[in-house]
Amino acid sequence: MNEQNNIALIQQAFACFGQGDVPGILNTLSEDVVWQVAPVENAPYTGTRNGHAGAAEFFSLMAQCEDTLQFEPRDFIAQGDHVVVRGQYAGRAKTTGRKFETYFIQIFVVRDGKIVSFDEYTDTAAIANAFAKAQSA
Repeated sequence: MNEQNNIALIQQAFACFGQGDVPGILNTLSEDVVWQVAPVENAPYTGTRNGHAGAAEFFSLMAQCEDTLQFEPRDFIAQGDHVVVRGQYAGRAKTTGRKFETYFIQIFVVRDGKIVSFDEYTDTAAIANAFAKAQSA
């Protein structure tokens, strides 16, 4: 696949995310996809998951734990089978009601027209602060 097709595939996955279409997202992923989001304490959707079942679990847990208030991919940079997306998002932790805003860098690897890996880098401290449990005195 060429770089423009790879970008179009990632944009298709983002469009599905914006519509809450998890089956549509899964359709863009290889069966053995590796899905990695930097671990954040008290945010159970973070960490590494494998395959369609793991990616589906990520989206299910994310929906249970967090309200997405903004999701704005800004730049798509492709080289070979890699697509890097730079953007910004905001959310609210359902357990605390606290909001966070952060940037993200997402790195996708595409092979044979499917996403085979996803890695997200973000301000984990901002997310952790939103999910932090209140401390008693």
